[in-house]
Amino acid sequence: MEKILRLFDSFQNKFIDLIRIAIFIVMAWIGGLKAFPYEADGIVPFVINSPFMNFFYHNTGNKAVNEQGKEVAEYTLHKNPEGKTIQKNVDWHQQNGTYIFSFGLGLVIVTIGILVLLGIWFPKIGFWGGLLTVGMSVVTLSFLITTPEVYVPDLGGDFPTPHYGFPYLSGAGRLVLKDIIMLAGGLIIASEAAKRSLQKF
Repeated sequence: MEKILRLFDSFQNKFIDLIRIAIFIVMAWIGGLKAFPYEADGIVPFVINSPFMNFFYHNTGNKAVNEQGKEVAEYTLHKNPEGKTIQKNVDWHQQNGTYIFSFGLGLVIVTIGILVLLGIWFPKIGFWGGLLTVGMSVVTLSFLITTPEVYVPDLGGDFPTPHYGFPYLSGAGRLVLKDIIMLAGGLIIASEAAKRSLQKF
């Protein structure tokens, strides 16, 4: 058992670099996908409901009436299901600024990922990459408060389920909650980069 413990102890720095590589892969992949319309459409509920980000859109706060005659947020009527494109929804998203914002956000996310990866060789750069990862994660986790879609909705029906609203996370909510791991990873890599930077003084 002692040999196993010593082995893991000896690989600690390598494992921290593995965290950097993992964060880079997530950032580069997800950030890169922001250039595609389906991903841009998918982040609209998060961005439009966020007090930190909704000013990037043009249709924030607009209301509309759905097929049931109920007043709803306008964006809910313009969701393109993944794998399907509806032109009237595309037109709405273009007017909203959905695609331009998503492309810019993707560039920011990819850049953070690169800074994190460079931390393997350049600790000062990696320190900022770690801090930016923490900041991005805090904003993402705030969606658990601001975005209705992160919780299972009450759809009613003949046999309504009691499992809706907080704390019953939807698929979107479960993805958001995982960012708490990114938050912790960002703190670990930032602190390790700070330690290496201080050793050079």
